[in-house]
Amino acid sequence: MKKITLLLIVMIFGIGAWYAYKGEKIGQGRENAKIYLEQNPKIAAENANLFADDPEKIKRIFEGKEDAKITIITYESLTCGHCADFHKNVYPELKKNFIDNGLIKIEFRHFPLDLAAFNASKIAQCKNDGKSNLLHYLFKNQTTWIKGETIEDINTNLKNLIKDEVTDINFEKCTSDKNIEDYVLNDRIEGVKKFNINATPTIIINNKKFDQPLNYKNLKKSLEKLI
Repeated sequence: MKKITLLLIVMIFGIGAWYAYKGEKIGQGRENAKIYLEQNPKIAAENANLFADDPEKIKRIFEGKEDAKITIITYESLTCGHCADFHKNVYPELKKNFIDNGLIKIEFRHFPLDLAAFNASKIAQCKNDGKSNLLHYLFKNQTTWIKGETIEDINTNLKNLIKDEVTDINFEKCTSDKNIEDYVLNDRIEGVKKFNINATPTIIINNKKFDQPLNYKNLKKSLEKLI
């Protein structure tokens, strides 16, 4: 219950409420301790290895050349209909004309808007191979698994869906993995702190927020100016 309450605080009220919650509950959770260290650099320096990220442990989901001139970051929620539209109507053209020829790298970052999206993000990240296949599969079949009146209903739908796509993923193990949970939440926190993300999908191009209507035509024009 405490974990769910904390997650809802972050998702509903954003990073400001997360900080406020930390002020009351400091020391009672790994996430709160991380924020405390961020706000106290001297103490953080003394405990530098306590929360050190292991890049080999959790791999970023991305496509394209690692050293591409242009990097696109997409902040998405797996229950967001507009995000699913992006994967259906914009991403294929982006892949064909910019990603596959090495012009851009695209990173898919997590910004779950609810508990269902939070669990789905953990599933997308669970194979930890850096590949986007499962992420695309979840977006493609979004209308199938988001049906249901309770989170339990949606979890059951997710379990059934991934059985059809992969056989080496354990739903309970993936959704209860603390490292993956932190990774997903940290994506969301960083999105708010660094780019002031408040809606999905949000596109970041070379560390600048794309502020035009999100369609392939507009995105193509912006990318061509940077090539």
